Amino acid sequence: MSVFLGLGIGGLVLLVLALVFDGVLEGLFDGVGVLDALFDGLLSLPVIAGFVSMLGFGGALVLGTTGLGTGPALAAGVGAGAGAGWLTWKFSRALMRDEPATTPRGEDLVGSSGSVVTAIPADGYGEVLVYLAGQPVKYAAKSAVPVARGAEIWVEENLSPTSVAVRPVQR
Repeated sequence: MSVFLGLGIGGLVLLVLALVFDGVLEGLFDGVGVLDALFDGLLSLPVIAGFVSMLGFGGALVLGTTGLGTGPALAAGVGAGAGAGWLTWKFSRALMRDEPATTPRGEDLVGSSGSVVTAIPADGYGEVLVYLAGQPVKYAAKSAVPVARGAEIWVEENLSPTSVAVRPVQR
């Protein structure tokens, strides 16, 4: 039974090491690229740690609670380890597949509101503060009419990556 418990504890220690040292430990096994491409993440440290840990604890549980011998305990541990390894593999693949939202572009500014930071003259540029994807961004701004500092504006057009055409909001 102590061998099974040792495997279970060793698997937990390996899992903690894999979480603490993230990609460092997996980088040690980069030379096995053919196997990694073949198994597509099945040989990752979290999967191996889950398998070894459940093999040990599952085997110890069967050995300690039933009158069966080491062989059936080992078979039950391998089954539990395979299940835990498969679930870990599927869960990590689902997490890795999470795709970020699209990157905001300047065209996304059109129609958004903001405020004037530096007054905008009728024949030149001023500065406006608008929010792009929830982040405040300062742009050079051009307007057909003069707009005073602190006025609320609407973005009408994206002129360049750093400038916009605006109009004052009429209330």
